[in-house]
Amino acid sequence: MIGPIVVAPAAFKGALSASGAARAIAAGIQLAATGAEVRLVPVADGGEGTLDALVTARGGRRRATAVADPLGRPVEAAIGELPGHICVIELAQASGYERVGSDERDPERTSTYGTGQQLRMALDLGAERIILGLGGSATNDGGMGLVRALGVRFLDADGRELAGIGADLGRVCAIDVSGRDPRLEDVEILVACDVTNPLHGPEGAAIVFGPQKGADPAAVRRLDAGLVNFSEVIADATGIDIAGLPGAGAAGGAAGGIVALLGGMLTPGARLVLDAAGLSDQLAGAELCITGEGRLDGQSMHGKAVSAVAAAARDAGVACIAVAGALELLPGMVRRMGLTAAFPINRALASEPDALAATETNLAAMGAALAGFWVRARSGPAIG
Repeated sequence: MIGPIVVAPAAFKGALSASGAARAIAAGIQLAATGAEVRLVPVADGGEGTLDALVTARGGRRRATAVADPLGRPVEAAIGELPGHICVIELAQASGYERVGSDERDPERTSTYGTGQQLRMALDLGAERIILGLGGSATNDGGMGLVRALGVRFLDADGRELAGIGADLGRVCAIDVSGRDPRLEDVEILVACDVTNPLHGPEGAAIVFGPQKGADPAAVRRLDAGLVNFSEVIADATGIDIAGLPGAGAAGGAAGGIVALLGGMLTPGARLVLDAAGLSDQLAGAELCITGEGRLDGQSMHGKAVSAVAAAARDAGVACIAVAGALELLPGMVRRMGLTAAFPINRALASEPDALAATETNLAAMGAALAGFWVRARSGPAIG
């Protein structure tokens, strides 16, 4: 009998979630190795798909709540509740780029307030640890909206409270933390952050990411200047300098605001998700690990989920094979990632839409092929 197989893919974007990919691969394995123990650990790198992956991997549940979208309109957004008093939040659920239409995108008008409402819900659920993924934001507010939802007030020169949108960054003159939710003192906030961009400047939030969110050149300059002011006011109020903090510019500066005003800790996203998913425990005693994602390329080698899975499998002494919709790595690069092998799943030349539509079937077929090969390899050459 073949030993346990860990199935730990990331999402195949445009086709299947990480959970869906894991189930498809597992179905194929069971066809070729009936009765084999298959351990499903869908993974993500801290961005889109983190919520789904962790809820599935840890046997948690999704909870939906009414919150504000980036423009303050009511929407329904989900958070994940995991065993052990852990909650998972994706900033994109409430404050994401996809929440606003192409003609509405303007980071001077948008806010992360809805994500702050989700954090408040996590506190209501008794969370002792909150995992927050920052990818896909529509905002450049330095996290002011998010922090406002938890009781912090941002005041202008006349002492009036600001709404916490991007345009308010340059108007902040004082910060009042006296009303900050006291429950935050007993909660660990882990922020999944894989970028190293500083808060402002040539590599900062506004200049690098602002145009993607709808900011024209003049707006980019105003937002960047606003982040300079914001960091100075934060330094005066807290003694914390977020201007030079690597990663502070993530999600329009929300990462910096969360660190300074909520006590959050920036953590590499893939490693954070894999630890939360319990991958190391699932690899214990396993014989094989199968991972994968939609496109395996040079970027996959640098802190992405598949790379992190390969490293964890190597540390556990478990062979790791990757599958991908598109494989763009040379054999030497595959080995440098710590993978035993990597295979494309598409079995025939097809257009991209047709290939995406066939992803589930192709993953199941690849799961069966890999399991069948592994069984034969373990058995050794036939004698006769």
